[in-house]
Amino acid sequence: MSATGRRTAAQQAGGAAEDAAARFLERHGLEIVARNYRTRLGEIDLVARDGATLVFVEVRMRSSARFGGAAASIDHRKRARIEAAARRFLARLGREPPCRFDVVTVEAGEAEWLRGAFETA
Repeated sequence: MSATGRRTAAQQAGGAAEDAAARFLERHGLEIVARNYRTRLGEIDLVARDGATLVFVEVRMRSSARFGGAAASIDHRKRARIEAAARRFLARLGREPPCRFDVVTVEAGEAEWLRGAFETA
C-alpha cells in the first residue's frame, strides 16, 4: 500500500490478476484454501488443494513478454522466498501432504497454468 493507505495501480492490477488466477484454478477443479499467505520470510499468492495435493501458487502478471515474460521473472531468490513461506504453512498443519509449486501467468489478458513449475531444493 502507498503511504496514504491506498493501493497503488500496480497493487490493484496484481490483485485483479490473483482474483482471475483463483477463478481459473477453481474452474479447473482446485479448491483455494488461502490467499496472500504472508510470513516474514516470504509470501504465497494462492494455496490450493488439487485432490490430496497441496498446491502453492505464484501468480505473475506482465503486460507483455518483452522482458522475458511473467514466468521468467521468477528467479532463484523468489523461489527461495516462496519455499520458505510454504515450509511455514506446512509447519502450521502439523503434517506434510504431497505438495506442488505451480505458477499462473497472466500476460496480455491470457492465463497460462504451469503445473509443477519448480521443485524445492
